[in-house]
Amino acid sequence: MNVLHWHVHGSWSTAFVHGPHTYLVPVTPDRDADGRGRARTFDWPPNAVEITPAALASADIDVVVLQRPHELQLVQQWLGRRPGRDVPAVYVEHNTPGGDVPSTRHPMADQFDIPVVHVTPFNDVFWDCGRAPTVVIEHGIPDPGYQYTGDIPHAAVVINEPVRRGRVTGTDLLPRFAGQAALDVFGMAVSQLPASDRITTFEDLPQARMHTELARRRVYLHPIRWTSLGLSLLEAMHLGMPVVALGTTEVAEAVPPDAGVISTRIDRLASALRTFIADPDLAQHAGVMARTAARRRYSLDRFCTDWDQLFKEVSR
Repeated sequence: MNVLHWHVHGSWSTAFVHGPHTYLVPVTPDRDADGRGRARTFDWPPNAVEITPAALASADIDVVVLQRPHELQLVQQWLGRRPGRDVPAVYVEHNTPGGDVPSTRHPMADQFDIPVVHVTPFNDVFWDCGRAPTVVIEHGIPDPGYQYTGDIPHAAVVINEPVRRGRVTGTDLLPRFAGQAALDVFGMAVSQLPASDRITTFEDLPQARMHTELARRRVYLHPIRWTSLGLSLLEAMHLGMPVVALGTTEVAEAVPPDAGVISTRIDRLASALRTFIADPDLAQHAGVMARTAARRRYSLDRFCTDWDQLFKEVSR
């Protein structure tokens, strides 16, 4: 199949384009938000192919994967076809609902032509999609392999745009955790964090390099309050890292008890950080359990199989 898919979410798209299809990725001259093209810091296979908006008008498209409401209009403008009617389409919802939770209406609510694909069961429960068809396809991760050494007795954190996103990503909690363990924070725009001798930032590393650096830290800290399910958390588990995480959204389902400590009690999470930092053997054991759980539930093969089955269903 030829699958039209915008490069919106780098980590998710990296898994998605590892499927068995040809993935047509729009590219514009300035590589803006509607035409980023292929990823530059993630490893994408050759079957992810850049295509210009002009070329899309005559392209053979089997299915469209929408991820933002305005892409409905882009499909009509660029392809001259209506998604869900003239060309099969699905809509991937990456995010938890905002606004008046749990009454937030999804932008695709109550239409019947385009299934809404949620990336977690939590999102499926919390979004109000009305009568729109919905399905859950949980994340899958290209396995980076067991890389854990934990030789740096720090906690690793991955947050993109921590200052702008603030409480959503638990940025306000970082100083409290830094009182228990030195924090190494990775991600986009992390250099905007206030200077601290207990918080070191590493900005915009290529994915493979970031994996190597994460795996050297003793423990992975996930302070996120309100996002779907951080793919960086699943990547850390695949690397073999023990987890200390705020027990919100889908985290409690993703991280079993023997893989780390999950809680909404900051004092309990702080104690867990101290324990893992002080006990490398315990940290290593929990990390092995985390990797086992992540590979079982969030494998790339399962993810690609689920998507392949959905494409067959919507293309009938």
